[in-house]
Amino acid sequence: MKRRLISMPGLIIGAVILTVAIPVWLPLVLVIDACRLKWRFPLARLLSFAVCWAWLETAGVLCSAAYWLTGQSMNLPKHYALQRWWAERLLRALNATCGFSVEVENIDALKPGPVLMFARHASLADSLVSAYVVTTLAQMNPRYVLKRELLADPCLDVVGQRLPNHFLDRHATDSTPELEALETLVTNIDASTVGIIFPEGTRANQKKRARALEKIAAIDSVRADRLHAMKHLLPPRPAGAAAMLRGCPDANVVFAWHVGFEGLDTFGGILRAISSRMPPIRFHLRRVERAEIPSNSITDTEELTKWLDNEWMRMDREVDEALEARNEKRRNHHG
Repeated sequence: MKRRLISMPGLIIGAVILTVAIPVWLPLVLVIDACRLKWRFPLARLLSFAVCWAWLETAGVLCSAAYWLTGQSMNLPKHYALQRWWAERLLRALNATCGFSVEVENIDALKPGPVLMFARHASLADSLVSAYVVTTLAQMNPRYVLKRELLADPCLDVVGQRLPNHFLDRHATDSTPELEALETLVTNIDASTVGIIFPEGTRANQKKRARALEKIAAIDSVRADRLHAMKHLLPPRPAGAAAMLRGCPDANVVFAWHVGFEGLDTFGGILRAISSRMPPIRFHLRRVERAEIPSNSITDTEELTKWLDNEWMRMDREVDEALEARNEKRRNHHG
């Protein structure tokens, strides 16, 4: 409650200030961009998106307040519809202001459910894009595993907690309650539901990957050898994925990777990316039927880790190929 007393008024005040101050900040950032010879005006684009984000967040918070006032705070279909509206409008705003667009491959991999999506994590926008894919394109309902720090976002704080998601405490000294919560999260999910987790646990970059591989090598040389060729992803953390597989023994698995978000894990990286015209984000889905997953991997931690590592290495190779094709296309375009 204390967090909301700060974040929600701050959001609304911020939206008003950003909007009222457009005649001040817009000419200023245009001049700054021009002085830096950034002719796609990335600062202006990013601040324009900030205005859109602030008002869409405000609309989501006010709508959720209206649901509470009318006794609809436990109405899941209404809140899923609000989530769908929020994700689609945010992605449209990203496209209109910053030039982000998304091309989705193999959307049919999500159906029929129930399915568990194990997704790559490379940027601040991963959750948004996956929500758009699942809710708008596939017309399904997601159940997310997200880090607790994201509760600083007012919409996620309210709507995200009314929906069946789990906000993970990554610093918990005892992981047992967290893993039990993940099992419960996907127990009895139906054909219209997708359980979603990002097994890497954090946004990938080169330093994090090197550090993670060093830690693995210090305790498990066999696993380190299995993962040593990884170029783009982080080694997956198998505990959460295993808990979800235990929680829904009938669920199939969909692996999701994307290219185009590389380097967008920081504010500076985002500015660099939108300083030039961006090709569409490529979002790829691949389905693995439950019968293809080794049956003993659910109870055998070592077997599950090996299976997930192999799938993650395959994903890493697919990302590498996709990035090479993307770079080749860019070279041909400029050549």
